[in-house]
Amino acid sequence: MLSVAVVGSGPSGVYTAQALLQQSLVPDVRVHVLDRLPTPYGLVRYGVAPDHEKIKSLQNSLRAVLEDERVTFVGNVGVGGPDGVSPARLAELYHAVVYCVGASTDRALAVPGESLPGSYSATRFVSWYSAHPDIGADPFARDALDGRSAVVIGVGNVAVDVARILARGADELRTTDVPRAALSALAASRVREVHIVGRRGPSQARFTTKELRELGALPGARVVVDPAELALDPAYAAPDGLPAVVRRNLAVLRGWSAAGAGSGGAGAGGPGDAAGAARRIRLRFFLRPVELLERGGRVAGVRFARTAPDSAGGVRDTGRYEDIEARLVLRAVGYRGVELPGLPFDPVRGTVPHTAGRVLRDGVPSPGEYVAGWIKRGPTGVIGSNRSCAKETVASLLEDAAGLTLRPVAADPLAVLREWGLRPVEWAGWLSIERAEAELGRSLGRGPVKIPDWPGLLAAARDENR
Repeated sequence: MLSVAVVGSGPSGVYTAQALLQQSLVPDVRVHVLDRLPTPYGLVRYGVAPDHEKIKSLQNSLRAVLEDERVTFVGNVGVGGPDGVSPARLAELYHAVVYCVGASTDRALAVPGESLPGSYSATRFVSWYSAHPDIGADPFARDALDGRSAVVIGVGNVAVDVARILARGADELRTTDVPRAALSALAASRVREVHIVGRRGPSQARFTTKELRELGALPGARVVVDPAELALDPAYAAPDGLPAVVRRNLAVLRGWSAAGAGSGGAGAGGPGDAAGAARRIRLRFFLRPVELLERGGRVAGVRFARTAPDSAGGVRDTGRYEDIEARLVLRAVGYRGVELPGLPFDPVRGTVPHTAGRVLRDGVPSPGEYVAGWIKRGPTGVIGSNRSCAKETVASLLEDAAGLTLRPVAADPLAVLREWGLRPVEWAGWLSIERAEAELGRSLGRGPVKIPDWPGLLAAARDENR
């Protein structure tokens, strides 16, 4: 039997488990999918926006893998941290360990004022409205949402997601699994204008067209685009040679610009086109953040340097500046991998050094250690990209399997973990959490509502008779 631990139960981890189940070279495989959290699905549960029900339904296909009799979900088991299992000790229990721990932190702006109250990473904001237990219930409810204007720095899908949540009415989110505290705070929010700002032009923006169009489909909101900023981009007037997604994005932006704040890429008259719209979403380009402004000990706005295209495909500063008032600033300029103590780490790339998924220690493949997902290749691609990434890693693991299975390993790794003082949450515990969230939702007259804190999740997991 080949005994494998997969660390991380998000898409890359589950796709790794699936690839192990579907291969035929080693017919007898046992897979334990470990996660620091007592809940599975990773960013599908804690990163996909609550109003993206179609993407969140991916949990159903991930669930089918985790319910396979050859797979065991092992939640509430950290790896590499002070309270978890070291990679060296984990290697004692399994023939192979595949690390699928993602890229869990955000990139900084590295500008003055970035640490002021009111300045947050978009990752933190997403974790809050997604009920991630590390965030807690109420970090944004007190004063972050009491200003009229918010600035989102970045022009990718995460930036669009957080802007859309800020611009949505609370009634529209009531049908989702947003936790109670976040829903109450968003209902009381005074934010009426959301600026999405990029330092380069619209042809360099990284959002997908579907995400972009959703901004214009928000009831009670309208999108504002400055035609002068669009015209600064040389590719805007001649988009024929651009990738299809960029051409579609430019067409949507052109429609909004021509309509004078149109909606949804469909022209004037759509749901976000009403002159009396309660909220505005302003898409801004060629503005580089240089400082977060302070007033009264917290963020009061952002100072931007106006940029312009240069001859090398980048941008240059023009010497002009613009201030945008805001009491909430969210940076959405990319994710970054975090070093897992006990594993080698490339601090420049934010990844674990590897060859075809085999972890490299001092440039040499380390027997039985592998990586997949963002910690392997960096935060690139969409959820589906993890499938081919996982297959490559599993192919390497299977090539090594004959040698790996010669080493004796624990007959019952979970029993050993318990002897080491850990309290794993297995699949029955996760099902108990699901039932508790359904009960919570019913008590509130809603569908399932997420439990946002560690004590609540663990208490629900232990109540398997629920």
